[in-house]
Amino acid sequence: MRKRILIVDDDAMNLKRAQMILEKSYNVLLAESGREALEKVKREKVDLVLLDIAMPIMDGLETFKRMKEFNIEVPVIFLTASGYEDDVRAAISLGAVNYLKKPFFPQELLKRVAMGLEEK
Repeated sequence: MRKRILIVDDDAMNLKRAQMILEKSYNVLLAESGREALEKVKREKVDLVLLDIAMPIMDGLETFKRMKEFNIEVPVIFLTASGYEDDVRAAISLGAVNYLKKPFFPQELLKRVAMGLEEK
């Protein structure tokens, strides 16, 4: 059975790019906001979440905290365009399995996802 990856990003181009890279090997779900991501992880089985940090209304860090409040234990890899070390440190301290700076190379995304799935 193929693993299910939820990609969360408020930028449609980033969603499409990550989907194109991952869909050959995984079942891919998409969410354009933290709120939509929370609804999906509550309703559906997800094996790993790729979660953008910088999103309006509910950023990735807040989304991850809420996942924890709902006892949703899924490996999370944060995606960040900023590369701010404080964001990365906060993500790791919350329990993220990894992070990836955007824009990323397809092979690097595939490698990090495979590693993240091993964390499960």
